[in-house]
Amino acid sequence: MADALVGPALFVPSRSSLLPSILASRSLSICGRTGFACPSASATCARRRNRSYGFKVHAVVAENDEPKWWEKNSSPNMIDIHSAKEFLNALSQAGDKLVVVEFYGTWCGSCRALFPKLCKTAEEHPDVFFLKVDFDENKPMCRRLNVRVLPFFHFYRAADGKLESFSCSLPKFQRIKEAIATHNTVRCSIGPPLGVGDIDLSDIDSLQEKPAKATTAT
Repeated sequence: MADALVGPALFVPSRSSLLPSILASRSLSICGRTGFACPSASATCARRRNRSYGFKVHAVVAENDEPKWWEKNSSPNMIDIHSAKEFLNALSQAGDKLVVVEFYGTWCGSCRALFPKLCKTAEEHPDVFFLKVDFDENKPMCRRLNVRVLPFFHFYRAADGKLESFSCSLPKFQRIKEAIATHNTVRCSIGPPLGVGDIDLSDIDSLQEKPAKATTAT
């Protein structure tokens, strides 16, 4: 309203008999487009204000509809895991391909900082599966898999089962690349996929887990 008051001053002849009635009117309002006072707001001004408000609400909704940082999968070989069943099925269906599992938290600053580089690595290795496990959504499973700090990574491959596991922040991302280079060699597994080995995930719904600690960049 302060902006609307900036404009040409209203000039009224001193002898005009209309001035008292205008000043006394309770319907006195300001036209936001011209800056002049008028006895009542016109229908045109009201329509302009309504259109302006509608645009603002639409802009806010559009902004909120944007995907969150952890939802921006850049490659088809990046798969979101929502349950233990999905996790085991993904390991089984990977065959002889290397599977990299990232355990992350949506609130974890280290996870967010590392994520763009992980997406780029997934694009560079289309023959490797990258599974994303939200810690808060899968706490019982993370507990059974001994995930205590975020971000945390597991590496699996067919009959070999789990090959390696470690925590890694962005400054140490080279360790992930080295692990991929080490375990993604050409090979043919003999026997069925080992998955998580002897770890039983059938009763994880009855387990509870405390929040994991986020790693600090060093």
